[in-house]
Amino acid sequence: MTFTEKLYEKLRNSLSKHIIGHDEDILLLLVALLSRGHVIVEGLPGTGKTLMIKLFAMSLGLGFRRIQMSPDMLPTDIIGAKILDPKTGELRLVLGPIHTNVFLVDEINRASPKTQSALLEAMQEGYVNIEGEEIKLPYPFMVIATLNPYEREGIFPLPLASTDRFMFSLVFGFLDREHELEILRRDHERGGEEPVVEPVTSREEVLSAINEVKRIRVEENLMEYIVDVIRATRKAKGVLLGASIRAGIHLLRASKALAAVHGRSYVIPDDIKYLAPKILVHRLLFSEDYPREAREKIVKNIINNVKPPW
Repeated sequence: MTFTEKLYEKLRNSLSKHIIGHDEDILLLLVALLSRGHVIVEGLPGTGKTLMIKLFAMSLGLGFRRIQMSPDMLPTDIIGAKILDPKTGELRLVLGPIHTNVFLVDEINRASPKTQSALLEAMQEGYVNIEGEEIKLPYPFMVIATLNPYEREGIFPLPLASTDRFMFSLVFGFLDREHELEILRRDHERGGEEPVVEPVTSREEVLSAINEVKRIRVEENLMEYIVDVIRATRKAKGVLLGASIRAGIHLLRASKALAAVHGRSYVIPDDIKYLAPKILVHRLLFSEDYPREAREKIVKNIINNVKPPW
């Protein structure tokens, strides 16, 4: 069992005590973290998005901060600012909540375009600029942004250029009856207290896993396969605008992380086929306003029509 595979097992065992019915989401969050990606989580309020992300960061021994977006939120509320210290009369640097390892942005589509841009710039560059001073963000650094896809008032929808910066788009829906019942049982056993987990690893071990992912082998024909999948989205029926080059890079990096999580030192075609719909569905511009299920079906058909190397 590889180091990264052991890390995943420890994380899954830790979160399974409190998180029900989200095994795949736990896997994809870890894959995104280890491949230095960011994640959008769609879902209605009360489906457990914030709790799971908080416990995810706690289990990995990483810093966690959360911010609730609103239309009057300013970029300085996120990245920080220099304020005048009344005692000394000098400017003092006050860092914003983005200076952490796992940064949860609740309802990102409620923030103004200016504030969204400041956040996305930090995601891309890995540092923020506060009045001319460049400040590096902690490493690893991951943004998880939630949004309610059914809200229509008081929101600023993310443009395609912004959603393209996120590696995955996950959906938190309602669980089946047995899972909902189990959640109630566990809340009753805790006496209604918020669940807390102890770290099962450390930031240093997470960094070691990230380095292990970087060493995963990828054959040339698999890179060609990724390029063929990406290019196929650009001429597919029902798609007005296909995937970007960044989508191919994200697919490559995520496939390496998935291979490491599964205990392999090399990528196989099934890694790419499994991850491609989760990486592509939120990036494409479709000819109609299809529901999520229909968009996923279109993407899967595109992938199935591209022949893998083996």
